[in-house]
Amino acid sequence: MKLIQQHFPHFSSEQLNKLAFFHDLIIEWNEKINLISRKNIDKIEEQHLLHSLAIAKVIDFKDNSKILDVGTGGGFPGIPLAIVFPEVHFTFVDSIQKKINAVKDMVDRLDLENVRVIHGRAEKVNGKFDFVTARAVARTEKLVMWTRKKISGKSNGNTLANGYLLLKGGNLEEELEEVMLPYIKYSIAEMYEGEFFETKYVIYLAK
Repeated sequence: MKLIQQHFPHFSSEQLNKLAFFHDLIIEWNEKINLISRKNIDKIEEQHLLHSLAIAKVIDFKDNSKILDVGTGGGFPGIPLAIVFPEVHFTFVDSIQKKINAVKDMVDRLDLENVRVIHGRAEKVNGKFDFVTARAVARTEKLVMWTRKKISGKSNGNTLANGYLLLKGGNLEEELEEVMLPYIKYSIAEMYEGEFFETKYVIYLAK
């Protein structure tokens, strides 16, 4: 976890060990089902863990915040965030059963007591949340349509108002303008070095 230690020197040994264990679990599960591209299996730390943790560069979630990770897939960005924010409550949802089975197993083996895992569609999840996170799940307008009513109107005291924290790449202006919500683009290339991050962003949208 050299890259993660470089960019997050305050992480505890327990957090780093869990991130390393998650790295190994992804490799293990990826031999059974396709959670991530097999051609990038040697770049998990950079392209999946560090990428997911860009959200932690944008916001330091207050304890007891509630996060809905939509289309969690192989557990990104949800699992890395749940590891580094153990006092924050995470709900992971995905409509693909085999991916949810993998995520449940990894959450159990990582002993993440702050996570619940749901098989289903985001719009069917019960409860209210401070933030919705997602990585390359759907066009932003669709994601907002599915989840807008899931975001609480009551703030938990975070530095950003309740809303969305999305990991996206490429030219996003047209996609974001159609949502008609105020937004901020945080360039991940300004957080980390490397070609992979050159066109990657954390997109924050206020509810």
